[in-house]
Amino acid sequence: MRNGLSKDLIARVLGTAPKYTIAELEEKFPARNLADGAMVTRFAPSPTGYMHIGGLYGALIDCKLASQSGGVFMLRIEDTDTKREVADAVKIIEESMHRFGLQYNNMPEYGPYYQSQRKDIYHSVAAELLATGRAYPCFLSADDMEKIRENQKAAGFATGIYGEWARDRDLTEEDIVAHLDNGEVPSIRLYSMGNPEQRIFCKDAVRGSIGFPENNEDIVLIKSNDGLPTYHFAHLCDDHFMRTTHVIRGEEWLPSLPLHVQLFRMMGWNAPMYIHTSTIDKIDEETGKQRKLSKRKDPEANVAFFLSAGWPVEAVIEYLGNICASGYEEAKMKGQVNTFWDYEMRAKKIPMSGALFDMKKLEWWAKEFIGSLPVPELVARVTAWANEYGNDTNKMQVADEKYLTGVLGIERDNPKRVRKDFITWSQTLENVAFFWDELFVANTEYEFNKDALRAFLETYNESDDKDTWWAKIVAIAESLGIKNGDVAMNLRVALSGRTNTPDLYSIMSVMGGHRVIKRIEGAMK
Repeated sequence: MRNGLSKDLIARVLGTAPKYTIAELEEKFPARNLADGAMVTRFAPSPTGYMHIGGLYGALIDCKLASQSGGVFMLRIEDTDTKREVADAVKIIEESMHRFGLQYNNMPEYGPYYQSQRKDIYHSVAAELLATGRAYPCFLSADDMEKIRENQKAAGFATGIYGEWARDRDLTEEDIVAHLDNGEVPSIRLYSMGNPEQRIFCKDAVRGSIGFPENNEDIVLIKSNDGLPTYHFAHLCDDHFMRTTHVIRGEEWLPSLPLHVQLFRMMGWNAPMYIHTSTIDKIDEETGKQRKLSKRKDPEANVAFFLSAGWPVEAVIEYLGNICASGYEEAKMKGQVNTFWDYEMRAKKIPMSGALFDMKKLEWWAKEFIGSLPVPELVARVTAWANEYGNDTNKMQVADEKYLTGVLGIERDNPKRVRKDFITWSQTLENVAFFWDELFVANTEYEFNKDALRAFLETYNESDDKDTWWAKIVAIAESLGIKNGDVAMNLRVALSGRTNTPDLYSIMSVMGGHRVIKRIEGAMK
């Protein structure tokens, strides 16, 4: 470890004197007053694009573990990568969280929750590290580092700034002042004491204890271009002072685990428990092999896809919950729980291998959810989707609430026989499109028995109850020497253009006499 820098020099290196001491930060952000076992988790996305389904998956685990333990779930925006930041990305993240029912509690006393607004905290911790020789100012330029990388590759060494390659790790105060007087702005690097020939053991709640080579790289803590922290340093400061107990993140961060544990140990702080989740995969249609969901290839990688396509957000959450919580589907099928939020999730049972996202399986969860909705709720949900995301045709379908209620209420009054043919709000409207004359497509291939249709029109009375209606169909069948079902099928195809529909009497009742007569007369031409 090198000698620490003086206070005046630290202020010059950082561009300003630190606002806090470590002791003051500890007092400013005290331990949370929570019961034993309560988890404090955070979803910490970067505002660099759309909300990925993998992000929603991780956020769901964060939210679930915190809520079931009586803890706190936070949303923290990691916006220190200003070059990649995308306009409105934060709004998209916040709206997605709201739409999918993931409620976070950003208590003001532990904020702010944008990393770009926490610069004073990072600089104060960096000042402590500079004062104790655990960090140093580094004046290497981009060209300098590129030359170092080239030399390392040529010599067969691992690339990075470490050991003898870390040119500035032992600069004297006089050397540092000379660089500063020359107008150079340093980054702040960790003065790593790690030895890659030794192993550091880190615990993952799912994977158990994992051994890694110690980190010996002098990673950047504070960037020179904007004075903001790197992910590694911000994560250290934020998770400590926000009092995070569990960090749930993708398995791509596993290689960083030894560095993060090293940083916590260096500060004398307790590291949070880490849970590294598997990637969200799918079966590639071309190769038949399992692969990660691709932002470029797969529309379902974008959370917005599920909203615009009309998937019930509850079904998406139920399905993701089933992926991350082993045993949930069985408990639900046995009637032990109603939703994922009722199920006691165990961190140790989160899958370690690639979690397969199967759209067919999602369809099953969607059918189950929509099948459970009372008719008024179904009508409200379909209408809300149509008015926000639907086309003009969809908006036309939901304009008459009374008619739509009749259409969607068919065969939904028997709790023992739940209708499960609706998958998404858009598919629901497509499924019942034949009820609207503007969308009705006559079946020109079906060979109608026009005598049966004519006989039905001669006896048809819109006010008939179901028994009377059916008795007339039976009488027509007997008079023509055909089966009852044949008469009914002729009527079904004439009215809907389809051979498979819900209850025929209910269809006629909803359509009304004028439309029924018009459709049957059209089939007889």
